[in-house]
Amino acid sequence: MIVPILQIDAFTNQPFRGNPAAVCLLDSPAEEQWMQQVAAEMNLSETAFVHPEGDGFRLRWFTPAVEVDLCGHATLASAHALWETGRVSPDETLQFATRSGILTATKNEEWIVLNFPVKPPKETLVLEELDRALGVMPKYIGTDGSDYLIEVDSEETVRHLKPDFDRLATFRARGFIVTSLSASSEYDFVSRFFAPAVGINEDPVTGSAHCCLAPFWQQRLHRTEFLAYQASARGGVIRVKIQGDRVDLGGQAITVLRGEFI
Repeated sequence: MIVPILQIDAFTNQPFRGNPAAVCLLDSPAEEQWMQQVAAEMNLSETAFVHPEGDGFRLRWFTPAVEVDLCGHATLASAHALWETGRVSPDETLQFATRSGILTATKNEEWIVLNFPVKPPKETLVLEELDRALGVMPKYIGTDGSDYLIEVDSEETVRHLKPDFDRLATFRARGFIVTSLSASSEYDFVSRFFAPAVGINEDPVTGSAHCCLAPFWQQRLHRTEFLAYQASARGGVIRVKIQGDRVDLGGQAITVLRGEFI
């Protein structure tokens, strides 16, 4: 079986920035063990596996260690791969059947817009162990049932965080979103995302985290549209727009590698 695979940098228009994802373009479903082995071999935060199903596509995401329920940058990369390889025309809306329901992607010139479910956080008690693991005193701690959302006092604090990943990995959570208002007028808010429990110490740009960030900042800034920056070493830009219980996540993508699994 020969399977085309692309490595795509998502939420950026420059190579070697944003968040890299591998996308395997399948003709039919593959064995789960094989997909997990491929994801471990690629050793990226996510590898996506996509194949035709009904009127759209089935999409699954794997970290090097586990399958996950929702991934923004690998969905963006999958849409980019389908359009770029000519499997779907650029004016066609893509529908992906996933563990998180039906997700859509549309092309708007150089941008791809994903439609995801909103995941508003609920405030929770301040946990001393989390303070120690992050090395910072939070202004707010909430959870959307999957991730913790932590607001801190400034963008400088976000950028200079050096978490204790071994301690973070002991929490029952997919990951930890740390956020603050942006220090510049270019962006509305900034964030970083840590997920050592699923094999990713820091994810460069996390689309799915913005399903939680969007309603959090909507409540504080009383707006429905934002331009966000994820302040990892690679960095990435996300356009965010809340529409009821859904959120549009806009990003760009660029292919940096093409190959085949044999």
